[in-house]
Amino acid sequence: MIEIREARREDFPRVLELITELAIFEKEPNAVEVTVEELEQNGLGEQALFKCFVGLYNGTIEGISLCYPRFSTWKGRTIHLEDLIVTEKMRGKGIGKALYDKVLRYAYNHGVKRVEWVVLDWNTNAVAFYERTGAAIIKDWYLVQMDQQSLATYIKE
Repeated sequence: MIEIREARREDFPRVLELITELAIFEKEPNAVEVTVEELEQNGLGEQALFKCFVGLYNGTIEGISLCYPRFSTWKGRTIHLEDLIVTEKMRGKGIGKALYDKVLRYAYNHGVKRVEWVVLDWNTNAVAFYERTGAAIIKDWYLVQMDQQSLATYIKE
């Protein structure tokens, strides 16, 4: 049985395990720097920076979705879906769809104008899933990032 609910303090060690599993899947096994404590500090309480939903299958957390508010100069309030993760062994059982639906309902209920996220071009299963749901895959935009080291170098110049 699938159950979707908001993450609780005791869920964050498992949330971090799933984040790490995603990093391995995305071929970045050493990229995760966030800690359980940071997840707890920033994901709980009145001033939480993000919303985390957990997907349980027969009582075990097998997936998560993590999203947060953004503001678009064109649209106004939006939601960014940072990650939707399902353990490899549980993919195809409906947990990902249930988590996705939860985020979209959350966004709709909060009256946002857009939900946005990124997906790796080689993750063809995810791309196909999103397209089936009516999401637009925008291919003429580049994702741009500046990591902490590059930021420090730039600021010091």
